[in-house]
Amino acid sequence: MTGSHPAGWPLDRARSAVLALDLGTATGWAMRPADGRIESGTVSFRPSRYDGGGMRYLRFRGWLNGMATDAAGLAAIYFEEVRRHVGTDAAHLYGGFLATLTSWCEQQGIAYQGVPVGTIKRFIAGKGNADKAAVITAVRARGFAPADDNEADAIAILLWSIETDGGAR
Repeated sequence: MTGSHPAGWPLDRARSAVLALDLGTATGWAMRPADGRIESGTVSFRPSRYDGGGMRYLRFRGWLNGMATDAAGLAAIYFEEVRRHVGTDAAHLYGGFLATLTSWCEQQGIAYQGVPVGTIKRFIAGKGNADKAAVITAVRARGFAPADDNEADAIAILLWSIETDGGAR
């Protein structure tokens, strides 16, 4: 697990909330609060035409604060670790969300870990190069109803974190 947390602090996933994110302007999220139920959705950080360049990241930080409050005991955040982007703008946006997330986690003392795209796809759909439709189909086969590929990716990340104990098994 990457990130900081108090020394000796146990990460008890059975009783602590876990949040999974597919970072982007349309961020997919899935959370397992301490009670064990799974919630998910997609939130938009698209700026209005009057917003400055940093407003989407300030809104993202505020949203993280709200999710942490709702979770009442957020232990860890897992996110899709993207190493290759289609375009320069996508890379810059992802970098901004990643920097905001990791600095927020450090400030809050919440552990965080990136999960490679291929790992998520292989876990949920059986192939490391599965397309968006295959991921959505695999998530639906697990009993979820994602609205889009962002939410499906977040659910897949959350299930991976639960079933592999964050990659430990």
